Amino acid sequence: MKDIQHLVNSDFSKMEQRNRTRLINSLSGFKSINLCGTVSKDGVTNLSLISSVVHIGANPALMGFIMRPVTVRRDTYNNILETGHYTFNHLNAEIYKKAHQTSARYPIDVSEFEAAELTEIFSDTIKAPYVAESHVRIGLSFTQKIPIPLNDTVLMIGKVVEIFFPKTALTEDGYLDIAAAGSITSSGLDAYHRTQKLARLSYAKTDKQIKVI
Repeated sequence: MKDIQHLVNSDFSKMEQRNRTRLINSLSGFKSINLCGTVSKDGVTNLSLISSVVHIGANPALMGFIMRPVTVRRDTYNNILETGHYTFNHLNAEIYKKAHQTSARYPIDVSEFEAAELTEIFSDTIKAPYVAESHVRIGLSFTQKIPIPLNDTVLMIGKVVEIFFPKTALTEDGYLDIAAAGSITSSGLDAYHRTQKLARLSYAKTDKQIKVI
């Protein structure tokens, strides 16, 4: 590739703060993007946009996400600790603009569901609300928080207790085709992308060639 730009760590501090933040947030590439649904002990539902959800383990089924420093009010964090439950809701092309609106700072007594015109629904299993317009919905129970002293963030880990998805998105071997389900992805702080699957590949072994499955 031609016209490659090279920056080193000392260059970052010279950049305008917001530009630096946008650049560093873009470096990790495409990220999963979810709406995290919670409810307060007073019954006020909450939605927050989360782009740091990661797989922690399959048995038990665990997922994690990074909570920003709790030196200011974090309704999602407080609600999870109070109720022990929360949901992840995949974004799709029909709701990403409404989902983006939930990142605005609303008063504690205002539900982002109502503000962003999204529909809250509950299951009989957990206390936290789901986004009805989401095609892939995951219910979790809080299990552990791990402080990260380097930047005062917190790794929040939850156990998957129930999932909802289109039947047509699940293959015979257990793979959930999230592209077929309409899930989209994100990059940086404000960019959203459709996905297109290239292929699924066979398990890598030293004595066999990779095959498309």
